[in-house]
Amino acid sequence: MPISDFFVDECAVETFQGEGAFGDVFSTPVTDAGFLEGVIKLVRNVSGQQVVSSSTWYTFTANQSHYTPDSRFTDPNGKVSRVIGVNVNDSGSLGLPDHVAVSLT
Repeated sequence: MPISDFFVDECAVETFQGEGAFGDVFSTPVTDAGFLEGVIKLVRNVSGQQVVSSSTWYTFTANQSHYTPDSRFTDPNGKVSRVIGVNVNDSGSLGLPDHVAVSLT
């Protein structure tokens, strides 16, 4: 069974571009397919601090560049959160389902 069979949700993500004169700057929203898991856990942010993640978004590895830290994420229910970090799960030559796990606030 291909991993795409599990990606039954759609989200909108606005990639964080940096800070401008009027605050944070984001790219135009893109829609990605994936699976949203509502699980609370401790994760480390890019500064190495432990923070609470309220959910995890699983999507294709091709979408990895959309999910930089602090990107704005809108889940299928309309809840807006921020990207804490990304974990790329690439099996290499094993042929297992490659995917990205995105930790969200």
